[in-house]
Amino acid sequence: MELSKKGLENRALWESKGYRLPEYDREKAAAATKENPFWIHFGAGNIFRAFQANVVQNLLNDGVIDRGLIVAEGFDYEIIEKMYRPHDDYSLLVTLKADGSVDKTIVGSIMESCILDSEDDAEYGRLKEIFTKDSLQMVTFTITEKGYSLVNGKGETLPAVEADFAAGPQKPQSYIGKVVSLLYTRYKAGEKPVAMVSMDNCSHNGDKLYAAVNTFAEKWVKNGLAEEGFAAYINSKDKVTFPWTMIDKITPRPDASVKELLKADGLEELEPVVTSKNTYVAPFVNAEECEYLVIEDAFPNGRPELEKGGLMFTARETVDKVERMKVCTCLNPLHTALAVYGCLLGYEKISAEMTDPELKKLVETIGYKEGLPVVTDPGILNPKEFIDTVLNVRFPNPFMPDTPQRIATDTSQKLAIRFGETVKAYEASPELKVSDLKLIPLVFAGWLRYLMAVDDEGNAFEPSPDPLYDTVHPYVENIRLGEDVDTEKLRPVLENSAIFGVNLYEAGLADMVCGYFRELTAGAGAVRATLRKYVG
Repeated sequence: MELSKKGLENRALWESKGYRLPEYDREKAAAATKENPFWIHFGAGNIFRAFQANVVQNLLNDGVIDRGLIVAEGFDYEIIEKMYRPHDDYSLLVTLKADGSVDKTIVGSIMESCILDSEDDAEYGRLKEIFTKDSLQMVTFTITEKGYSLVNGKGETLPAVEADFAAGPQKPQSYIGKVVSLLYTRYKAGEKPVAMVSMDNCSHNGDKLYAAVNTFAEKWVKNGLAEEGFAAYINSKDKVTFPWTMIDKITPRPDASVKELLKADGLEELEPVVTSKNTYVAPFVNAEECEYLVIEDAFPNGRPELEKGGLMFTARETVDKVERMKVCTCLNPLHTALAVYGCLLGYEKISAEMTDPELKKLVETIGYKEGLPVVTDPGILNPKEFIDTVLNVRFPNPFMPDTPQRIATDTSQKLAIRFGETVKAYEASPELKVSDLKLIPLVFAGWLRYLMAVDDEGNAFEPSPDPLYDTVHPYVENIRLGEDVDTEKLRPVLENSAIFGVNLYEAGLADMVCGYFRELTAGAGAVRATLRKYVG
């Protein structure tokens, strides 16, 4: 069994093994897509293959639409060259359900794969052709938050971006420069309308995309490299929009156990490819069943009925509320709490942590008791029901190979929004007191304990990458388990509102955090003992 056009000719064989196959005429859909594309997506990674491509597949199956997707990759061309095209742009989605069952779906909705390479006339020429089409309604992105940045960590303009500002839209080298060049092609073809939709998992993602695109437009116009009207086109809401979105679906890297399951079915050529840019990509994607994509309904060239595929369209204000609900209360804070304590207690799976009574109670209390009283209720999703699903279906799913170590990455960048916003809401509330927060401060103390890079048994471990690790680690690196702790030395960290969202001394939480930290460092086993004392 081979994942390709030829390999899928024997439908009966695949169906006998439990695979769902495309139920539409793919060749007819591909021809229609090529002639009149409506959606091109930048970023050929796993979330796109598991989510957006599968939504379009379902709509094709149901006859809601008659065309599919075009995907373009601008960071790692080998994903297209070594994975998409050898499999005729087919992908295999393995949905890992909490009840232990597995859905296997051959996704054929990606009708064409492109490479965003301005040096390749054929590849770039095809992309320009797509951008001149009247039919193009939406250009979407999953290129990660840093993909929209035009500067480095010091705020300096990236060299490729600087060069593109000076050289203009002919053959840009930077990712956003190439995208804006294609948008300039659309402008010159008649100022045709389109929605530019970031679907990356970051707050106000549409604004980040707009800022990058608009900067390029302004620079090129100022430098005489683009027509005067281009900047106005970018800023005309009846021509180009940058909707906000909120996306939520856990899609870990392809797992070896899933590969073995598919191999037992008789599938061949399942080996993942690690590209020269260190991208890990396989013919299959494994993902959880739950998924949410909420989109600001701002499409100047219209859009298909994607709500029939489960996507939610609403006002910008509602997207913002959904984002805050998820990031500040109902998912992300719980993930971070499990990540910090999971690493300290030696867990390697989030799902395994949910079988731990103390850790389960920790996230239940943070979610239901401390977070829900100040949650932002978006109206279109019920916050309590969202937490219910997170804690009873998503996190406990034993077939999801997600790790606390992955979630612990960049924790210093997450605490302010994931917990600090709740602290601020308690400060602003006439009914609630900050001193009522007991377990959010325990997470803060747990993070300080994590920074020691020593687990609860006293063994050293490798902390996950974090841009502030080298800054904050020195405050705890000389602390030894079982020794007295001078918590006054932690003051510069606890006062840092950029990390916690608030100055913990001004908020009245510093003493509580310091007290917890002393208990967490009392000796081997102190982390477990502290959790039992305050959570159990």
